[in-house]
Amino acid sequence: MLKAQTQPICIATNKDQTHLSKEQKAFNVLIKKIDTQRVLLAAWQEAMPPYQQKYTSELVPLIETTQCLQTDFVLALDRASQQKGLSSTERRTIKDLICDMAGSLAAARGDAGLKDIYNKHSGSDFDAEEAAAVQDMKSMLEDVIGADLGEDLDMDAPDELFKRAQARMQEQQEQFNADRQARDAKRKKSAKQLAKEAQQLAEEQQASQSIRDLYRKLASALHPDREPDPAERERKTALMQRVNQAYDQNNLLLLLELQLELEHINQATIDNISASRLKHYNKILKEQLRELEQELFHTEGLFRAQFNIDPFTQLSPRTLMRYLTVDIAEMQQAIRRLKNDLLVFHDIKKFKAWLKAMRVQQIADDLDCPF
Repeated sequence: MLKAQTQPICIATNKDQTHLSKEQKAFNVLIKKIDTQRVLLAAWQEAMPPYQQKYTSELVPLIETTQCLQTDFVLALDRASQQKGLSSTERRTIKDLICDMAGSLAAARGDAGLKDIYNKHSGSDFDAEEAAAVQDMKSMLEDVIGADLGEDLDMDAPDELFKRAQARMQEQQEQFNADRQARDAKRKKSAKQLAKEAQQLAEEQQASQSIRDLYRKLASALHPDREPDPAERERKTALMQRVNQAYDQNNLLLLLELQLELEHINQATIDNISASRLKHYNKILKEQLRELEQELFHTEGLFRAQFNIDPFTQLSPRTLMRYLTVDIAEMQQAIRRLKNDLLVFHDIKKFKAWLKAMRVQQIADDLDCPF
């Protein structure tokens, strides 16, 4: 990774020019946005490994403990449901609790015993319900993308369903682009359209030439093979690797920063970049900014998917560990609550009082539900 520059790239006004041109202002704005995105991406990349380590070492064992206690709780509820002296309301509350907990646990753990308990108290079949839910999901996705996902899918692996849907969508997009290109090729273009395409092609070639010019200047100055001193040759080799990296990535900003770092340009040079070259630079910088934004979006999206974080939860690299600490504290509290609740099964009066409290909570939750 290239070093951060102590002196940022920026076009400034001087005594001969009191106002920046439109292209100069655009250059400065793009440089600032790129720098912001680079800093944010680096922060994400730095924050993710310690989060993953803490998640694996602290939260995952708590999740496993919680699920074990919840399984014990379902088994205790199942045994309690067979006791005499329970009212119909109490039995209904037990049934509702078992169905909620056993269904979620069976889906998470694939426990056959939990499935049997769920089936007994729900009067349905867990596997059949899961298969129907996946089939409904498949039908919905097929309606959305307008394509058959096939009958060879493993319906016990919903992730495969989403992967197949994404692959179909990609195929459709590629086919759409190919069809559009074919139609465009057949359609006779006007002189105005041909002139515009020629101008765009020329601008792209000039932009590429701008990158090549920067690279050649740096490569000429740094070429290690021309350096007789071993220590200096090693230093130039490392610098040349950074130049090659920037060139391979079509990274204009890093090449400019390297020029500035190596004192091959100064502020006056930056301030006096020609209007035509600035136009080419801005085109490259816009593409660089777009790629950075996509990489950042992809990085954050993968992180959320890996750790099952709600896409609507506001996250930043600075708040990651804070959220994880809260999750750990909440899981520890849930474990304490489960252990305490398991004690009520030793006393029928306490158990009945606990059931009444659960029933009241269920009613309150139903009243709060907007649906």
